Amino acid sequence: MIAFVRGKVAAVSLSSAVVEVGGASGSIGLELLCTPNTLATLRTGQEAALPTSMVVREDSLTLFGFADDDEKATFELVQTASGVGPKLAQAMLAVLSPDALRSAVATDDVKTLTKVPGIGQKVAQRIILELRDRIGSPTAARLADGAPVTTPAWRDQVHQGLVGLGYNAKDAEKAVDAVADEAGPIPDVGALLRAALQALSKA
Repeated sequence: MIAFVRGKVAAVSLSSAVVEVGGASGSIGLELLCTPNTLATLRTGQEAALPTSMVVREDSLTLFGFADDDEKATFELVQTASGVGPKLAQAMLAVLSPDALRSAVATDDVKTLTKVPGIGQKVAQRIILELRDRIGSPTAARLADGAPVTTPAWRDQVHQGLVGLGYNAKDAEKAVDAVADEAGPIPDVGALLRAALQALSKA
């Protein structure tokens, strides 16, 4: 199985990215299906390292790429629920961050889950029932138990996106802080990245 891919980003489309991997003797381009939030952090011609999950079918081998290991683990876990395949799992992560998904399952929030295209009320209830004891608690709940502080995934994604555009790490961090209040419970990384760029342009 391919656990991760590291290489130069050869192309980025609306639903996937092609990462060039290989040595000096030659290279190949691997297409990774990614969420819009993950794609927003990638820039053509720049290096990227993405955790991956391979889905094997009789007639295809499909690689899904993720912003971080948490997103990958959540993608693989939600597929253990009845009726959830890789496409629906990816749709869930396109709409909800891993932490927002954990929160929805933990609080029986059917309404939030049904925001995902392809998930109706019955499917949402089944997902909650089957994953409640396995998906874990949201980061906020883990922090209350004294666990180490972890940086929200969206912050890393926006920061990486800004650095990829040529901004230095310090300025990128300031811009991320400037838009933190706009993140909300379900961060839109693309919108936050645009807001951070606006903040930098005004600085």
